[in-house]
Amino acid sequence: MSEIIYSLAVPEDAAAIVEFQIAMARETEDLELDRDICAKGVAAVFDDSRHGFYLIAELEGKVVASTMITYEWSDWRNGVVWWIQSVYVMPEARGQGVYKGLYAYVQELANDDDNVRGIRLYVDKRNARAQQVYAKLGMNGEHYQVFEWMK
Repeated sequence: MSEIIYSLAVPEDAAAIVEFQIAMARETEDLELDRDICAKGVAAVFDDSRHGFYLIAELEGKVVASTMITYEWSDWRNGVVWWIQSVYVMPEARGQGVYKGLYAYVQELANDDDNVRGIRLYVDKRNARAQQVYAKLGMNGEHYQVFEWMK
């Protein structure tokens, strides 16, 4: 197997990330995203780092996975909690440890930043496969339940 390379995404990766988001919404929630709105949303992250940042995984020179990190201030911990969002691994790259490596890269970056106090993510209750992956990586999903209101 070829080496998987993990890195911070750059604006040139935006088109792949948009495609991943559209595919993920379709696959996980049977939802068709508006491509233009999604592209503007992805571009906004590259344009303003206060929104977060993207990480990618490349295999044989092709972007095969991405995730976005956003920030939550924790007054309890006097630091930042990183939220892993928008995780997508191309179907043909699944089962090869791509996400495991991407998560390890997130942990490495978090460990190198003294201001980061933890990592969280949320997952659709119906996405049992993803939940199994996260549990295998040592994440605990028992403490909080997420509630939302969306406009």
